[in-house]
Amino acid sequence: MITKINILINFFLVQIISIYFVLGQGHEESRLLLDKVSKNLLSKENMNFEFTYKLENSKEKITQEIEGNAQISGEKYKLNFMDIEQIYDGYRTYTIVPENEEINIESGDGNSDLMIKPTNLITFYTNGYGYEWDIKQIVLGRTIQYVKLLPIKEDSDVKYLLIGVDINNLNLFKIIEIGKNGTNTTLKIKNQSYNITLPKNHFNFNPELYKDYFINEDS
Repeated sequence: MITKINILINFFLVQIISIYFVLGQGHEESRLLLDKVSKNLLSKENMNFEFTYKLENSKEKITQEIEGNAQISGEKYKLNFMDIEQIYDGYRTYTIVPENEEINIESGDGNSDLMIKPTNLITFYTNGYGYEWDIKQIVLGRTIQYVKLLPIKEDSDVKYLLIGVDINNLNLFKIIEIGKNGTNTTLKIKNQSYNITLPKNHFNFNPELYKDYFINEDS
């Protein structure tokens, strides 16, 4: 159960966090726009937003749409997705599954797929894509410019990514991943707010709240 959920959570985190650091070779306009978005997001003390995650595969007749929300501050985050809560406090990742009364705890120093740290994504995404200037759309009065990210590695499962940016405020609008296997995923970001007041313990895990849960902790 946790493994399947982690795949979806990891996809979400990679798409959101990696955009902060996607700066590389490619079309000059694309690089400049992503540079501005990166600078804008990194200048914020924290970020709070809601999102809609949609997975589609017409060949397999699969359509899945899920709502979620997240708060990010530096490397710390709290994510609510698929009735799962995941917390990263800067040292450890806590995946809380209320339905199963189960918690998975992993160290930030491990190599598990659970561990998503922004610093680990910087180098990977800097060298992993080529860039192209793509379409511009007007959505409810907002001007959305898309940048296409093309994986450099031929064995990548991803055909390309489309990153939609609101050029008026440099906020992320939508992230679309086109898979080579016919599976497409869309992450639409909404209700963003920045530099909000969060409780000091917002990114801390409190075991007192989960006394009856089974805890799976790495050694």
